[in-house]
Amino acid sequence: MFAAKKGDTLCVFINGKKVTEDHADPETMLLSFLRENLRLTGTKSGCGGGGCGACTVMVSRYRPTTKTIFHYSANACLLPLCQLHGAAITTVEGIGNSKTRIHPVQERIAKAHGSQCGFCTPGMVMSMYALLRNKPWPTMEDITQALAGNLCRCTGYRPIVDGCRSFCQESSCCQSNGDEKTTETKHEKPRLFDQEEFLPLDPTQDLIFPPELILMAETANQQTLTFCGERSTWVSPASLEELVQLKIRHPTAPLVMGNTNTGPDMKFKGVLHPLIISPSRVPELFEVSLTPRGVWVGAGCSLSEVRCLLEKLLLEFPEEETELFRALIQQLGNLGSQQIRNVASLGGNVVSAYPNSDLNPVLAAGNGRVSVVSGGGRREVPLDQDFFVGFGKTLLEPEEVVVSVFIPFTRKGEFVRALRHAPRKEASFATVTTGMRVCFSEGSRVVQDISIYYGGMGPTTVSATKTCKAIVGRPWDEGTLSQAYNVLLDELVLPPSAPGGKVDFRRSLTLSLLFKFNLEVLQKLKEMVKPVIYVAFIAICRVDPTVFFFFFFFFQNVIPDELPEKLLPLPGDIQPSLQEFQPVSDSQSVHDPVGRPMMHRSAVSHATGEAIYCDDMPRTDGELFLVLVTSSRALAKIINLDVSAAMQLPGVVDVITAKDIPGKKERAMFGYSEELLAENKVSCIGQMVCAVVADSKAHAKRGAAAVKITYEDLPDPIFTIQDAIEKSSFYEPLREIERGDVAGAFSHVDQIYEGGIQIGGQEHFYMETQSMLVVPVGEETEFNVYISTQWPTLTQDAVAETLDIPSNRVTCHVKRMGGAFGGKVIKTSILASITSVAAWKTKRPVRCILERGEDMLITGGRHPVLAKYKVGFLNDGRIIAADFQYYLNAGCAVDESVLVAEKILLHIDSAYSIPNLRGRAAACRTNLPSNGAFRGFGVPQGLLVVENMINDVALVLGRPADQIREANMYTGPSATHYRMEFSPENMLRCWEDCKVRSDYNARRRAVHQFNQHHRWKKRGLSIIPIKYGVAFAESFLNQAAALVHVYKDGSVLVSHGGTEMGQGIHTKMQQVASRELHIPSSKIYISETSTSTVPNTCPSAASFGTDANGMAVKNACETLYQRLKPIREKNPKGSWETWVRAAFFEKISLSATGYHRGPDLYMDWDKMEGQPYAYFVFGVCCSEVELDCLTGDYRTVRTDIVVDIGRSVNPSVDIGQVEGAFMQGLGLYTLEELKFSPSGLLYTRGPSQYKIPAICDVPLRLNVYLLPNSHNPHAIYSSKGIGEPVLFLGSSVFFAIKDAAAAARSESGLIGPFSLDSPATPEKACLACASPFIQKIPASEPGSFKPWALNI
Repeated sequence: MFAAKKGDTLCVFINGKKVTEDHADPETMLLSFLRENLRLTGTKSGCGGGGCGACTVMVSRYRPTTKTIFHYSANACLLPLCQLHGAAITTVEGIGNSKTRIHPVQERIAKAHGSQCGFCTPGMVMSMYALLRNKPWPTMEDITQALAGNLCRCTGYRPIVDGCRSFCQESSCCQSNGDEKTTETKHEKPRLFDQEEFLPLDPTQDLIFPPELILMAETANQQTLTFCGERSTWVSPASLEELVQLKIRHPTAPLVMGNTNTGPDMKFKGVLHPLIISPSRVPELFEVSLTPRGVWVGAGCSLSEVRCLLEKLLLEFPEEETELFRALIQQLGNLGSQQIRNVASLGGNVVSAYPNSDLNPVLAAGNGRVSVVSGGGRREVPLDQDFFVGFGKTLLEPEEVVVSVFIPFTRKGEFVRALRHAPRKEASFATVTTGMRVCFSEGSRVVQDISIYYGGMGPTTVSATKTCKAIVGRPWDEGTLSQAYNVLLDELVLPPSAPGGKVDFRRSLTLSLLFKFNLEVLQKLKEMVKPVIYVAFIAICRVDPTVFFFFFFFFQNVIPDELPEKLLPLPGDIQPSLQEFQPVSDSQSVHDPVGRPMMHRSAVSHATGEAIYCDDMPRTDGELFLVLVTSSRALAKIINLDVSAAMQLPGVVDVITAKDIPGKKERAMFGYSEELLAENKVSCIGQMVCAVVADSKAHAKRGAAAVKITYEDLPDPIFTIQDAIEKSSFYEPLREIERGDVAGAFSHVDQIYEGGIQIGGQEHFYMETQSMLVVPVGEETEFNVYISTQWPTLTQDAVAETLDIPSNRVTCHVKRMGGAFGGKVIKTSILASITSVAAWKTKRPVRCILERGEDMLITGGRHPVLAKYKVGFLNDGRIIAADFQYYLNAGCAVDESVLVAEKILLHIDSAYSIPNLRGRAAACRTNLPSNGAFRGFGVPQGLLVVENMINDVALVLGRPADQIREANMYTGPSATHYRMEFSPENMLRCWEDCKVRSDYNARRRAVHQFNQHHRWKKRGLSIIPIKYGVAFAESFLNQAAALVHVYKDGSVLVSHGGTEMGQGIHTKMQQVASRELHIPSSKIYISETSTSTVPNTCPSAASFGTDANGMAVKNACETLYQRLKPIREKNPKGSWETWVRAAFFEKISLSATGYHRGPDLYMDWDKMEGQPYAYFVFGVCCSEVELDCLTGDYRTVRTDIVVDIGRSVNPSVDIGQVEGAFMQGLGLYTLEELKFSPSGLLYTRGPSQYKIPAICDVPLRLNVYLLPNSHNPHAIYSSKGIGEPVLFLGSSVFFAIKDAAAAARSESGLIGPFSLDSPATPEKACLACASPFIQKIPASEPGSFKPWALNI
């Protein structure tokens, strides 16, 4: 009925300008409208599901009932354009830009060095800006909550927090950079930025809310709005009566408020709704009504509004009446991100009926109700076990509409608590969540009533009815609760193959959370019962003094003062941190930027949204969009590929298959080949089979979904390393290295221990997904490729070979990348090759931007590793022999797996001189997407195994692990196991300096003291060293070239072979050129990396980008400066500009190439010797954690990092690299978990399932110290590469967790080595603690069930 009607005109203001849209499509989100229709590309697309915050904007609306304007942050990727009629939107472009005036938020994040790749920065800016619009003087808690939904993969968050902290009133207690107040007499240390230079916050400069929208909202007779799209119609009624009538006629049409449920279903599951009803303009859904028994809250109220309302009511009512309010407030603080809570509705959250809902168990336990209306009238429905009838289903009829939710008051003696556990502390779906309510009569411990509900323990919110019956009518004591735990264990049973996995952990959580509730209730009972009894005691004693002894006994035994440990929340306040670096010498020119903390050259552009990434480039005439079709089978023959249905869809232009490739159809690596597009056989789920090109992304996606592939499954796919070992499925060559006589040495040791560890993979999760645009020039088969890649030359070669044209016809342009971490090399070149075939075949520009889920499915990541070791040692802790066996899960293509295996073996000595050492490594061929390069290139996995072995030796000997490390460290002139000589002096300096700066010995004693006084919380402390080899063992990759132009006005253009991915290489090259040409860095510009300016480049990788390209730029600038020598001598007092002009008129070339040959490195695997690295980076990290033994949650209390990076070229960039790498390592070892189905499908394909570290994971104190007085003759200006080494130091948190778990295990009498695989997620940490509740869970028989997820 609506399809034939012409839609209304949508009116919205964006950045103060009125925008009208006559054809608003219900399937169009604000994000795509901003980027594609309005060319406002500052708002980025990071995940498309509201999980990363890159698309954050501010929404402003006028509320006629209160005549107020309110502002809130929201995810543009989830905001339907049709929902925004009458709203004002502010994007990052609307608050400031470099051409007019930047906003203080933009300035402070930029100048505090809070931007590296810059892709997440606009979202960070807008989250903070929205907070400041509502609260100009925020607290640190406000700031961390506002930024909790914004992910960053580069910075480690500390500089972002520091920049935002400057708005906080609390910040006045600390100097900038976290430096503590010092006396005036103390020598001032150099700082990364000066807070006093910041612009003040001036709210008068903000955009005003458009008066026209106020007039629209005040209109008395609101009309129903209808917007008709290509496939769907959006109806927004203005009254409850209209809404009810719509639902009667269209009972299956979804009601959309925040679009946090329907939106992801439409985007990720392809759900199509012909009609969408938006009740956001129905006043009754936003009404709040206070009654004597509680409060009715409109179902349309956002979760943020509900939280504010409840916080306000806390102040108006007695504490005993607001128990349920406080429990809900706690859950609302954890539910989703701020952006999600700002739009998600209370009613929507309830009726979505998610099994792991945070609110439903609390509302159900607290006797909440909903008021629903339909054509049959209004009724109230209790939220109880009968309300939730199945996954995502309630007992409500399809035509019923929830109008409001009733939240009752509590009474005296009634306690309500909400408890939850989630994979990450914030912005994460709960693993298990619970609402618990117990009621006592005044002065009694006997339970009158109790209600316990759980989420995450089945397809619905479940009531522990039997457990409640076992408790009610009995006194709340240890006997009652002990029986209740057993009943609960029997009542809530999960099958071993239950969806979501973690079965043992989830079952233990039900017990642990009830135990936590028990502890809180005991504390409350003590507060409640004793005053009552004390009054009675005084009164009776006045009558009969002989009863004194009876009551004395009662106090001591019935309600003892010594209650079980009170479980306080884990610490959470982020403290100011220290960043120390060596100042430049007094003799250095003030104009020489080398060694000074210089802001990233694009930081302001990042913060204003003006920085251009690949997908920000304007659409060109006739441009097509490419979407890949991937295999749904892990190992199968392709019987038929039917594209006919796709070709008939609107907008689809063509389907590209392997048959369309004019040149090479495969890419060769190490004697193996990888097909660009599978033709006859697929080897993993996610392998690319064909690609659909269409006139829009939406049409291409629909076309891809219509392609039909017929398969014939092949037997016995291999997924796990264990399967590969059993079937000898390996990529050749298998590598081995040995020093000394390992086999013989084992007969000359005091003890031998054999162990092992499994290390999970890691997703790159660069914020900008794989992105490319291939443009045919139009003549002589010339192509321009605009791409996000670390190695432009590889892409150039790949495209040329694929199209069978010379490389000189292909030009690759890389402006910048939104992160890469090793993930934009091999797979990127394959994707570019496929895209180029589409451009070649259609003769039109073709753009390919992978969505987050596609990217994670196709591109692979860090190699999962299974390692075994045998170690022989003396009783004094000295290790005499060690034998390591490494197995890598390489996936279905070799990629760079053999090189990764080699690098693992080259680092098995770590920081230790082990006289007899052997390592073997094999890359396993499996039917998973191929894994490849990732920051650290195998070293993070390899060294974790070594340090775990050290840890096991310490546990066997009953000695602190740091003592074992010290006993085995290299000392004096040393040589590695491959006979490369080096000095460990700076490594030992880092070790001692870290111990001093972290106050290690005193804190070790404090940790022991803490653990003695806490049963259910433990602290752990760990200190870990690293020795990391820098440069490519493949010597030809160490060369670099540069091209420097000086123009007649004195401006300089630098081109070099390195690519900017956030590591600041362009900024450092600017500093190099500034020093060598003796001119300000402001005169130097770097536009892009292009194969037409610098040919035959090497990858920006191996922490060698600055080393190689810096020397090339230096070489070119030295040539130019030398050419100007005669001019300078003629006019020594002239300016740079006059010298340049004079040189031009004297016909002196103002353009020069630079070249750096690089070190001649090699590794002879037959002789097991070589010099594969130019030098070593050393570092040491000490971390302390506090662990909740009942849930496995932990918090890193403090981290101190000391790193030897020589003489830093740019301390702000280098410290940023240290912090970012550490946090990425923390994610690898404690948080990030890839999950595959038994058929080989990756489950974790987005931020809602795959958790990278967020602000809540940053150590509460993160101190970084660059080792002073260090020099490195092997790199430019005595610096060292720093991009990769520190990632491994994130393992200090892993071993601190293991230290805390060991303390917990000792409480149960468990001592000695124990297994803890990586990542040490809360699940694994909790299980390792072996609490009494863990020990209650019966183990499932291996092989008796099919697990939900494979252990990859």
